[in-house]
Amino acid sequence: MSRLPTFATVDPHHGMKSGQPGIVRNLLDGRWQEVERFREDIPDPLHGGEFLRVPDTVDTAPFVERLRGCPKTGLHNPFKNPQRYVQLGAVCAQAAALLADQEVEDYFTRLLQRVIPKSWNQCRNEVTVTRIFLENFAGDGVRFLARGFSNPGDRPGQESRGYRWPYGPVAVIAPFNFPLEIPALQVLGALFMGNRPLVKVDSKVSVVFEQFLRLLIEAGLAPGDVDLIHCRGETMGKLLDSAVTDLRMVQFTGSSSVAERIAHAFNGRVRLEDAGFDWKIIGPDYQPDWLDYVAWQCDEDAYNASGQKCSAQSILFVHENWADGLLPRLAELAARRGLDDLTVGPVLSWTNERIQAHIDGMLAIPGSELLFGGMPLQGHSIPSCYGAWQPTAVSVPLRALQSDHFDQVTTELFGPFQVVVCYGDNDLDSVLAIMERISHHLTAAVVSADPVFQGRVLGATVNGTTYCGMRARTTAAPQNHWFGPCGDPRAAGIGTPEAIVATWSGHREVIMDQGALESDWTVPPSV
Repeated sequence: MSRLPTFATVDPHHGMKSGQPGIVRNLLDGRWQEVERFREDIPDPLHGGEFLRVPDTVDTAPFVERLRGCPKTGLHNPFKNPQRYVQLGAVCAQAAALLADQEVEDYFTRLLQRVIPKSWNQCRNEVTVTRIFLENFAGDGVRFLARGFSNPGDRPGQESRGYRWPYGPVAVIAPFNFPLEIPALQVLGALFMGNRPLVKVDSKVSVVFEQFLRLLIEAGLAPGDVDLIHCRGETMGKLLDSAVTDLRMVQFTGSSSVAERIAHAFNGRVRLEDAGFDWKIIGPDYQPDWLDYVAWQCDEDAYNASGQKCSAQSILFVHENWADGLLPRLAELAARRGLDDLTVGPVLSWTNERIQAHIDGMLAIPGSELLFGGMPLQGHSIPSCYGAWQPTAVSVPLRALQSDHFDQVTTELFGPFQVVVCYGDNDLDSVLAIMERISHHLTAAVVSADPVFQGRVLGATVNGTTYCGMRARTTAAPQNHWFGPCGDPRAAGIGTPEAIVATWSGHREVIMDQGALESDWTVPPSV
C-alpha cells in the first residue's frame, strides 16, 4: 500500500512544461497556512518557466510572536517533560522506516533532483544519509544525547551535577545545495536537545524540507514543535532584527558574509557553517596503482552536484611526482560529465557571466593556464538566471598565492570549478603557509600513505573535517562523523552526537546541597 498520499503534497513531476506547479506552504503554530502571495522569480531550473508556487511571506510578526511563546528552558530538559526525549526517539524510528520504503525514497530523490538538478545517485545519497541519521537516534538515541555527569561534594548531601540544557527559541537557516540533509539534521538536532526552531530554507529548494516536515509529522512529531517560513532573504533578515531579544541562538549555513552580519546582530549567539574554500594536497609518495582511484576521487570532490557542495574541492595541491599522470586523467574524467545524466547541471548561485569573469581574471594571472573546460554548456534550456558551465580547472603557479593575487585565487566559485597548484619537494612549507592564510576551515584532504607527511600537514592545519590517507576526499556523508568547520568558536557541527550536543545545548551545573546539619555548625563571624 502506498504511503505517499498521506504526507506528499507536491508531485516532483510538476513544474515541467506539461505539468501544473505545486503549492508550498508555511507551517505556523501547528497549522499549514493558506497564502495568496507567491514568488514569481523561481523558474524551473532545467526548463525555465513556471515552477513551484513558493510563498513570498511578508508579515513575519506571527512567527516572532511564536518565538516569544517558547521559554528559555525549551520544550523539554532533564527536569521538564523528559518523556519528550523518548517520544522523539520514536519519531526517528518511524520516520526512518518511512524513508526506507522504496517508494518514499524515490519520491524524495526525484524531488531533490527537480529543485537542484544533480545525478540520481547524488540525490539518493542525500536521502540515505538522512535515513541513517534517523536510525542512529531512534529508540534511546535522543535520550542519550542529554547524558550528564556528577561529582561528589565536600560533605554528605552535597553533589555537583552537570546537565545539557536547551537554548529555547532558536532559528535554523539552511542553504540550497543540500535541501534535505542540512535542514533535516540541524532541525532534528535542535529538537532533540529541547529547543523550538523556526526554520528558513532557501526558497528555490524549500519544498523538499516542507515535504520532509510533513513526513515527520506523520511519524509522530507534534506539528507545533517547529515553525517553517518561506520568504526572501531580506525578509528573513528583518525577522531576525525584530527577534534579536527573543531568539536565543541562530544556526546558519551558507554565505560567510551573511554569517558575519548575523553574528554581529546577535552578539555572537550563533553557530555557523559558512563558506569553505576547501583544499586537498597530494603528497610526494606517488603510487601508480592508486592513480586512477585518486583521479576519480578528485573528480568526484570537485564536480559532483556541479561543484555546489560546501565541502567541494576548491583547490588541489599536486606534488610534481603525480602531475604528469594525474592532470590528464582529471581532464578525461571531467569530459565524461554531461546534462543527460545530470552529472553536471544548473549552477544556482552564479550566472555564466559571473563565472566567465572569474575565469578570465584567473587566466590573467602570470603563469596560469586553462587545464580543461572553460566554456558554457550547450544545447539546453537552463534559464539565464542560473549558470550552466563545463567542469573547469585552472592551473595557477605557487608564486601567485604568495603575491597580491592570493585573495583572487582563493575566492570560492560555487560551481564546477577548481584551482590546481603544482609544488615540489622544497615547497611544502610554502604550501602550509598558504593553508594558514585561507580564512575558512571546513573540509580538507591529505592524500598520502606516508605517516611523516600526514603528520606534518595535519599538525599545521585546522580544517574541522579532514580526511587522510590514499582514499582521502573532501566530500562525504556526515551521518557517520562530525562535519563542520574548526578554528572558530562559533562553528556548528552536524551529524554526530557530539556535534548535536555542542551545537544545540549549553552546560548547566546544579549543586545539590542538603542533608543533616553538622552538630558543630555555628554562625560565621561578621566581616
